[in-house]
Amino acid sequence: MSNWVLQDDARPATIFRLMKGTAKTIGRAADADFILDAPLVSRVHCKLTADNSGQLVVEDLDSQNGTFVNGKKVDRATLKAGDRLMVGRVEFAVERAV
Repeated sequence: MSNWVLQDDARPATIFRLMKGTAKTIGRAADADFILDAPLVSRVHCKLTADNSGQLVVEDLDSQNGTFVNGKKVDRATLKAGDRLMVGRVEFAVERAV
């Protein structure tokens, strides 16, 4: 399966779903694909790409506070199930869709 889900631990949870072959941006601006109105999130913070091979790639879009995978600041990274993606102060669990 090549669809992905990002979910935070908040109540109610923020859930982002990415289908194979799509690219979506995360940010606090109205023109971001996934709007995340949270502290330290840039207007258009990062881009997620679920490519046709089933990989999920995150790219930081020159955000003010950076994008982190498993606690490490990244410009670009390939994500896998079980990784933790931090955008601003929001941390998402990365999972394959069921």
